[in-house]
Amino acid sequence: MSLSVIKNIYYNNLMKSLPDIIPVFPLNGVIYFPKTNLPLNIFEQRYLDLVNDTYKKNKLMGMVQSIKNGNEVYKVGCLGKISDFQKIKDGRILINLTGISRFKILEEIKNEKLYREFKVDYKNFETDLKSFSEEIDTETLMDKVKTFFKRNGLLLNWKELEKLDKTQKINTLSMISPITNEEKQKLLESITFNDKIETLENIISFYLHEANFNNQTVQ
Repeated sequence: MSLSVIKNIYYNNLMKSLPDIIPVFPLNGVIYFPKTNLPLNIFEQRYLDLVNDTYKKNKLMGMVQSIKNGNEVYKVGCLGKISDFQKIKDGRILINLTGISRFKILEEIKNEKLYREFKVDYKNFETDLKSFSEEIDTETLMDKVKTFFKRNGLLLNWKELEKLDKTQKINTLSMISPITNEEKQKLLESITFNDKIETLENIISFYLHEANFNNQTVQ
C-alpha cells in the first residue's frame, strides 16, 4: 500500500470522527480559519455553559459569524478544539481555540440549553485536514500582501509568518488582513486552497488598485 493511499485513509477516518452535531458560538465580526488560533474571553452565561460543557466532553466547538445583530448566522463556520482553558476569579473563562476544519450548517438542533447547537457537514472541506504541497506558488500574493499592510500602516512579523506552512500562512493572513467581514467570509467559504489564494489576491489587488487610483486623482 502506497504512502499516499495510507494518508488518504488516515484523513478520511479523521474526517469521519468529527462530530455532526456541535455547540456553536455565533459572533459577529469574527471569522476563524483552520490551523489558526483564536483567543476568546468568555463572560456571558450561555457561552460559559457552552465552554464548560465542551471542555468536559470532547473540547470541540464551532465558531460562525452572525449576520449583523440578528439571530441568523452564515452557513459556513469553523470547528475548533479548546487548546487552553483558564478560569478567572471574576467568573470569566479564557480559552484558546485551535482551528480544525470548516463546516456547513445543515440545520439547528432544538435543545433546552442556553446555547445553540447545529447539525453540520464537513464533506466539502476534507482538504482542511491535509497539508498542501510546497509547489503551490504564493510568492506573488505575499508581495501584494506586504505592500497592502505597509500602506495601511500595519506591522507584522514576516519572519515568524514565513515559518508557518502555506496553509497556516494563508489562513492567518485571511483572518488578520484589514478587509471587510464579508470578504473574510468569502475566503472562509472558498472550497480549495487555490481558490482561497486567488480570492485573497483579487481582494488585495482591488484595494491596491483603488489606493493607486485615489493617489492619482489627488495629484
